Amino acid sequence: MFRTVRDGAPSVLVPAAWFVAASAQHGPVGTTAMFIAHLVMVGFIAMFTVTGWSAMETGALRGWRLVLVGGFGVTVAGIGGFLLESEPLLAISLVGWMVLPAAGLIDTGRRFTEAQSIYYASGTLSVVGTFVYLAAATGPIGVLSLGGFVLVATGQTAGIVHATTLGV
Repeated sequence: MFRTVRDGAPSVLVPAAWFVAASAQHGPVGTTAMFIAHLVMVGFIAMFTVTGWSAMETGALRGWRLVLVGGFGVTVAGIGGFLLESEPLLAISLVGWMVLPAAGLIDTGRRFTEAQSIYYASGTLSVVGTFVYLAAATGPIGVLSLGGFVLVATGQTAGIVHATTLGV
C-alpha cells in the first residue's frame, strides 16, 4: 500500500502545490502557511527520494531522481528565504520548481517516444509558464503572473498524471 501511495501521490501533490503557490501571491495563503508548506515539502521530497532511490537508478526515473535532489535543494533555499527574509532565496525556490520538472518532463519525452508529445508538451508548457511568470516580475504582476502559474501547473500536472497512470 505504501508503494501505491508513494507512486500515485505526486499526481495530487503537484497541482495542489501550484494552487497553494499561486494562492500565496494572489489570494489568502500567507507567509506562515507557505513556510510550513516548504517544511512539509522537504519531508515529502526526502521520503520520495529515500524510499524510491534504488528504483530510480536508470532511465527516465534516474532523471527524476536528479529532479528530486535538486528540488530538495531549492526547497531548502525557500526555507532559508523565509527564515532570512530573502527574496532571492524565495525566487530560487519558486523558479527552481518551475524549471526542474520541465527538464524531467523533456527528458522523459526523449526516452519514451510513444508518449513523446505528451512529455514534450508538458515540459514546454512549464518552460513557457516560467517565462510568463518572470515577465510579470518586470511589470504589473496580476493576470500575467497567474497565467504563468496556470501554464506551469497544467504542464507539470499533465506530465505527472500521465506518468503515474502508466507507472513510468
